[in-house]
Amino acid sequence: MGIIGSIVDFVKGELINVIEWQDQSQDTILHQYDCRGNAIKNGAQLTVRESQAAVFVNEGELGDIFQPGRYELTTNNIPVLTKLKSWKYGLDSPFKCEVYFVNTKTFTAQKWGTPNVFYVRDQDFGRVSLRAFGTYSFRVVDPGLFVQKVSGTKSNFRVGEIAEELRSLIINNLITAIGESKVSLLDLAANYRTLGEICMKNLNTSEYGLQFTQFLINSISLPEELQKKLDEGTGMNMLGDMNRYQQMSMADAMKTAAANGGNGGGGMEGMMGMMMMNNMMNQQQMMNQQMMNQGGYAQGYGQTTPPPMMSQYHVFVNGQQMGPFPIQMLQQMVAQGQMTGDTQVWKQGMANWAAANTVPELAGLFGGATPPPPPAPGA
Repeated sequence: MGIIGSIVDFVKGELINVIEWQDQSQDTILHQYDCRGNAIKNGAQLTVRESQAAVFVNEGELGDIFQPGRYELTTNNIPVLTKLKSWKYGLDSPFKCEVYFVNTKTFTAQKWGTPNVFYVRDQDFGRVSLRAFGTYSFRVVDPGLFVQKVSGTKSNFRVGEIAEELRSLIINNLITAIGESKVSLLDLAANYRTLGEICMKNLNTSEYGLQFTQFLINSISLPEELQKKLDEGTGMNMLGDMNRYQQMSMADAMKTAAANGGNGGGGMEGMMGMMMMNNMMNQQQMMNQQMMNQGGYAQGYGQTTPPPMMSQYHVFVNGQQMGPFPIQMLQQMVAQGQMTGDTQVWKQGMANWAAANTVPELAGLFGGATPPPPPAPGA
């Protein structure tokens, strides 16, 4: 075309003298400079602001990358582009290429969470389902790699467009970190920081040109039923009353047995409830016996004087003989409607079974009338 062709091109478009990008958003990672088909003038001014990088791409091939600063575009400072365009005798005419500005600031307070439960195997509870939530921060550390691997030819690329991919990476690394740490589920909360550091280290090996600058685990939630039982146990430990916790557990077992017993003979669930209840009672009795053998008696008693034995009764409920239970346990059974005054009971020393409300020691469990107070001395 010669001179005429150059004149036509010049008339059709203006030469670009200044190239810069002023970011007005809070979540843009990449922005393509709009050349609108115009050529970049030899000696054009390129301004790259702080927390930015400018990436030049020629026909799909990665060219020069500029860090923050002000540049005059000549063959001296665009050596890669000069080679790609085969300017054997130097840049002496306008040229066309794509220019991408990459935001290298840290994007903070990004939320992550598990869309579904994931499963881990714990040494105490076996296979357990979990959910986890937290936040993370990241930044672009390799603008060229980010353009090649992630953004491609998009003219704008925002945080939300890569959020799902990052969440998937986070969850996979978190599951791996929990497995590698061998931390018990009961100790997870105390190890959030350690798990977060393991995850961040593994995440930064990804080939996206990104760096995770912070990774926080806000919560790892256990199944509701398991959490409820743990909370009950914690509450009883805080009160220092493990005997009552065992009694509550036995009451649950009794409730299961009674409910199933009323549906035609008990069933497997009822049998399991009975077995659980009896096992816990046997364990309690063994612990008491061990304490007696070792002389470890309750505070207030001497090392050689055993504590007084508490009365324990067998009960007959739904055609099943159960027990023996301490009076505190019977009181809970009455409160829960599992035992009435007509329930047959028996303990060592009684000749025969008898209705509970006829046993003086148990009559008070059923809300009998309060006797009048004794007369005052000298009355």
